[in-house]
Amino acid sequence: MMTVENTTQTKKLIDNLKAVCASYGLGNDGNEFKIITQVFLYKYLNDKFSYELKKVKPSLTKREKWQLALSEIDEGEYKLLQFDLESNTAFLYPHHVIEYLFDRQNEPEFGKLLDDTLLDIAAKNNDLFAVNTDGGAKIRLFDRVTEFISDPTKRDAFAKALLNKLVDFSFENVMTEGFDFFSTIFEYLVKDYNNDAGGKYAEYYTPHAVAKIMAAILVPEPVKNVTVYDPSAGSGTLLMNLAHAIGPDKCTVYSQDISQKSSTLLRLNLVLNNLVHSIENVIQGNTMTTPYHKEHGALRKFDYIVSNPPFKLDFSDDVEELQKKVNKGRFFAGIPNVPKKAKDKMAIYSLFLQHIAYSLTETGKAAVVVPTGFLTAQSGIDKKIRQYLVDHKMLAGAVSMPSNIFATTGTNVSIVFMDKNNDGKVVFIDASNLGKTVKEGKNQKTVLNTKEEDRIINTFINKTEVDNFSVVVEYDEITTKNYSFNAGQYFEVKIEYEDITLEDFTTLKNTFQSNLKELFAESEKLEKQIQENFKFLNYE
Repeated sequence: MMTVENTTQTKKLIDNLKAVCASYGLGNDGNEFKIITQVFLYKYLNDKFSYELKKVKPSLTKREKWQLALSEIDEGEYKLLQFDLESNTAFLYPHHVIEYLFDRQNEPEFGKLLDDTLLDIAAKNNDLFAVNTDGGAKIRLFDRVTEFISDPTKRDAFAKALLNKLVDFSFENVMTEGFDFFSTIFEYLVKDYNNDAGGKYAEYYTPHAVAKIMAAILVPEPVKNVTVYDPSAGSGTLLMNLAHAIGPDKCTVYSQDISQKSSTLLRLNLVLNNLVHSIENVIQGNTMTTPYHKEHGALRKFDYIVSNPPFKLDFSDDVEELQKKVNKGRFFAGIPNVPKKAKDKMAIYSLFLQHIAYSLTETGKAAVVVPTGFLTAQSGIDKKIRQYLVDHKMLAGAVSMPSNIFATTGTNVSIVFMDKNNDGKVVFIDASNLGKTVKEGKNQKTVLNTKEEDRIINTFINKTEVDNFSVVVEYDEITTKNYSFNAGQYFEVKIEYEDITLEDFTTLKNTFQSNLKELFAESEKLEKQIQENFKFLNYE
């Protein structure tokens, strides 16, 4: 089956599951994403188990309903099968498989049976798939999906409707597909649930163009056995692109995010992208007040860090905690002020920037999305951070992105790159004029094509200077420019001279003088007219 067909079939499954939810009154319900993502994940894990089991026990496939024949295998022998499967595969028992449930769908309390099955799978695979909180609790893989239906009399029918969407589709055809396929499917799966309508802790989906540029610049050459980290991971777009650039078997992913929903979606993303071994490092919690990942009693340092942190949030309740002495080294530039009349405008991104700079290994690299205003702020914490990056010779460069590259926010954004092993050359790129404006829902969005993405990537990696697009500077030159990271301030101003005759010069001069006389006359006329009109102004 071709990839296009696989994509079409998988998207159809997602649409069918959403249609079931809508028909039972759960369309756009706050719990819809839990049902859709968990049923989708159950189906994927079921088919992944079947796919791997066929490889170690091919004789099973000779049976017409071979999944049902699993119960005929000796219990001791069956348990040993899990040691032959790939370590990232959920181990299911005969009563867990979809075919078993399908044959019992007309029994009383089928909704409870489906829920019990999901919980049992979660319990038996908890060590592999549980997401941790910063308090040490484990968030299990599945919930009771039918209990989101408030009317108990409809739960059996709801469970049956969901299951019947799963049996005529198989993920086994896509197990060999790569990142491009699964990233597309994941984005389609969560597109209605991963947006900026999340209240205090809004979640912004990072465009793939931004994620691709960040990952490609950070990893221009092959690496292995490295750690990658995102302190504001969301659903993991940046992490997945970075892990793909490195290779899922060559890196270990670490993350933290305050949102439980984001952590749940990130777990699904890791499963789909063959990064199950990193799920134990997914932490749901507040990175600023309670950073979780530690090593030898201190905050862990990472080889690669990516982040699209929240730009503004109300962290006023956490300021006292943030100002404790234990944070002095981490927040070297200080804690941003809390605006008295708009607490939600606190520039929280500056805390993430400091945390990231502090969390890099001695040869670590990072790429962080920032509001473009950060590049040129003349004072305050933003300037102190820029000065720190330059003085510590860890600034690799910055890219100013086109406006509306994020459809969900009007804030212009840039990407700041750090490299603690930089060669002394810093690249500034002004990509603000690239891209094409398209309509996305009610918003305008700027989209980069592949050539434009590659132009940014190759220019940065090769440290190429292009007129009015890119410049390569030394750290000393940045210091003389008041630590500005804005490419435009470094572009050479070129004045082109053209030789003309005295006759041409006299003609141009006379023309300008004549035009100015006409403009001044028109200005005087308008001035008098305005003065006359003022005479007719009355209070009433």
